[in-house]
Amino acid sequence: MSQKLDASPAVIGIDIGKNSFHIVGQNQRGAIVLRQKWSRDQVETRLANLPPCLIGMEACVGGHHLSRKLQMLGHDARLMPAKYVRPYSKGQKNDFRDAEAIAEAVQRPTMKFVATKTADQLDLQALHRVRDRLVGQRTGVINQIRAFLLERGIAVRQGPHSLRFELPGILATRTDVLSPRMLRIIEGLAEDWRRLDQRIEGLSSEIETLARQDKACQRLMTVPGIGPIISSAMVAAIGTGDVFSKGRDFGAWLGLVPKQISTGDRTILGSISRRGNRYLRAL
Repeated sequence: MSQKLDASPAVIGIDIGKNSFHIVGQNQRGAIVLRQKWSRDQVETRLANLPPCLIGMEACVGGHHLSRKLQMLGHDARLMPAKYVRPYSKGQKNDFRDAEAIAEAVQRPTMKFVATKTADQLDLQALHRVRDRLVGQRTGVINQIRAFLLERGIAVRQGPHSLRFELPGILATRTDVLSPRMLRIIEGLAEDWRRLDQRIEGLSSEIETLARQDKACQRLMTVPGIGPIISSAMVAAIGTGDVFSKGRDFGAWLGLVPKQISTGDRTILGSISRRGNRYLRAL
């Protein structure tokens, strides 16, 4: 009976890859009893045949999906930030040693874990990321239009609203400094700007609709200054916030507390640490 227990993995570390996964399993005594490379299709099938155990993974692309699948199979699947796993890596880097480090790290009682996101959270997060990318592209288009106009000695007041209001008049009246080719280029950029505005407006409307239907977003929007965009971004990032014991822990995770470099009896506090979710902090 003891030999069977020694051969059965109690803790498994999975190094997630695109097509292949490296698996390292340890028994209750900490000895390695499983060390294999599986394809993506084999992971769920083989883990379904194992008794429930503690499974650790890094919080990376595909980690939340696999974590949900393994939890449905009865395993205790946990996600960890990659930077917290790195200190447990021994020797030179390879995929099996990464999986072994994950198996070591997931057993630590002081390890900080990442809450597994639901499919709805990932959908909401995808909407925000696409919207953020389009907003960045729109800013680049606006800056390019300004630069082309300034090269011809035409300065426009700061702000996109001023440029949007003045641009039709500039294209119609400043043909003395704008060549026909430059007029076509700027008109094309203005059309790109309009298309980006339409896409951003559509995504914003979808996010607002989802936020007004979600109870967690509705509760957050009762706080002054928090609207559909911020509330939905928070829900997409942290869900219900159960991983934080108090509000200051969330502020520290978000990077809104001072950076501390203290030693001995000296307490040195600097500017905000700017850790965590940069997009959410900017909002």
